[in-house]
Amino acid sequence: MPRLSFWSKDGSGSGNAQGREMGRRMRKENSEFKTAFVSEAGSFLKNRDFYGCVELEDWACYVIADGLDTDTEVNSAQITVQTILESFLEKPTMSKRRLTEYIKIAHEWLQYESRRVRLKAGFVIVVTDYTRMVWASAGHSRLYHFRGNRLALKSKDHSVAVQLAAEGQIAEDRVDQHDERGNLNEYAGKPGMIRPYVSDKIKLADGDVLVLCTPGLWEGVQDAEMIDAVEGANDPQTLADTLEEVMLSKQRTRIENYSAAAIYVNKIFHEEPKNRKKWIKRIAIMLVMLLIFGGAGIFYAVKSAAKKAELVVDMLQYEQTADQYVKEQEYAKAVSDYSLARNNSIKIKDPIHKKLLTAKMSAAQTLVDGEAHLKEGDITKATASYTKALELSESYSMFNREVIQERLEQMTTFQQVQDWITEGDLKLQNGDYSGAIILYKRARTAATETAYKDALKEIATQLETAETKRADIKRQSRQLQADTLEQKGDRFNEAGDYSGAMDAYASAQGIYQEIDMLERVLAMERKINKLDEKLNPPVPAADLTQDTAGSDSPNTSGITSDMTGSTGSVSTGSTVGSGSSTGNVTSAGSSNADASGSGASSGKTTSNAGSNSASKADGSTGTTEADVNEQESSEGGDS
Repeated sequence: MPRLSFWSKDGSGSGNAQGREMGRRMRKENSEFKTAFVSEAGSFLKNRDFYGCVELEDWACYVIADGLDTDTEVNSAQITVQTILESFLEKPTMSKRRLTEYIKIAHEWLQYESRRVRLKAGFVIVVTDYTRMVWASAGHSRLYHFRGNRLALKSKDHSVAVQLAAEGQIAEDRVDQHDERGNLNEYAGKPGMIRPYVSDKIKLADGDVLVLCTPGLWEGVQDAEMIDAVEGANDPQTLADTLEEVMLSKQRTRIENYSAAAIYVNKIFHEEPKNRKKWIKRIAIMLVMLLIFGGAGIFYAVKSAAKKAELVVDMLQYEQTADQYVKEQEYAKAVSDYSLARNNSIKIKDPIHKKLLTAKMSAAQTLVDGEAHLKEGDITKATASYTKALELSESYSMFNREVIQERLEQMTTFQQVQDWITEGDLKLQNGDYSGAIILYKRARTAATETAYKDALKEIATQLETAETKRADIKRQSRQLQADTLEQKGDRFNEAGDYSGAMDAYASAQGIYQEIDMLERVLAMERKINKLDEKLNPPVPAADLTQDTAGSDSPNTSGITSDMTGSTGSVSTGSTVGSGSSTGNVTSAGSSNADASGSGASSGKTTSNAGSNSASKADGSTGTTEADVNEQESSEGGDS
């Protein structure tokens, strides 16, 4: 019976539709999908997350959304979920084009309702026909797909952090903690057109687990913790509750709205072989003919033959499906179907098919083992598995031997990558960070060229650790250099070598600036300023009482200096308008000259550039007689 359910944050359901298709096998009735969810407001009064699903006889659609706006009256996540589910109900489909149209309808509806504030929502959708699934998303709500307790698929966010990781600017494993993880490029309600991601059809398998969750939950649950939760849970409600407990155990001061929906694919719908009915019909005709010609005595033998014929049909169908999986390089699925076909060959006692199917299954299994060993980093075992697969697949055209050979050749490079990583780890432990970085970069280049994704994650982590430690060592070394220069400047300063101290302080300041030690940069600036004051002391202010109007000396015209012990009276001429005098002042035979009011002004002695005699007013001694005679002769000449 068709069933439609809208599950909101409080777990209440709304909406029902019933009906039954007769005369054919219903997908939902012959499969087992179980769901459960948890959704809470966290530290907020209102929960802006919303989850809803609709399950029909041949289709199911699950949608979870988180509101990205602050509107208190309209729930943008609820509008998004209900609009998508209503569109899906009108025309259930797994078509990429149709699903994109349904998303655009919800996107345009949010734009239309954006009256007070812009309504925005991120979402993730899963649509299934109980055999396969298609998923779509915009924003940073996520889908996790687990198979065999391993994470088979994790949807990518439409965020700047993911874009940086794709460009190689940050490591993939740092996306969940990066500051730009909430800066979105795509979401419902954004200005302009929305460009959601819609996947291709993905084959489901019995035992698969799907988890749809909003960022409020996955930001607090790491991938490894989510895998552990899947391993420890046996039903969807236990898984949802466990994820909630893991997130809350982090004891964050602020808890965002969080939601998670768990879908357990306990059993998928298995298609009947297309030619199964035709074979059964033919066998039935043969049985009727046998009954007619053989009589009732062979009834039980005929019944056994019918059962055997049915097993043969199943065996051939399983083999055909497995061969197709091999061509698609889905080796794990191929092993499963080869095993089912082989079991049937044993039941019908067909040794030829048993041998054939065993050989095909062994070849596919070695390829599965090779990938498993590669993920574990055991290159030796992986190489052995691929070598064996190449030998076992030689007789079967469905195996792409060129791909296997290429994978085998990559093992040499993979081993070299692992060796470089191991050697780099050793250097990292011994403190040779530069050597470790060189080896990690070599490993990264080789792993990138050969698409060795498992090793790339490990290399990114180790490379970041080595670069951080090397940067710390370099910073400490540069700080030590700067401290040494500063101490050298202090010694120069104490010794009075201010120029040397200035150079040392300037060099230290440059290094402190380089390593971002602002406090030490400012300390060097203060020391440099003090040295500058010592090297360039301030000039005292000029005497404003001095006559600076073009005269360097007072007018001493007519002043006579009576000098004791002189050979004659000393007469000076007037000094007018310049720094030279027309007369000469001469002293002889005296150790002191009273030149008050004569000579040079402002304590300066001025010489006449055109005279051969000098004016001595500094009390010099030891004047010879010849000097006196020469001066007297000069005085007579001047008068």
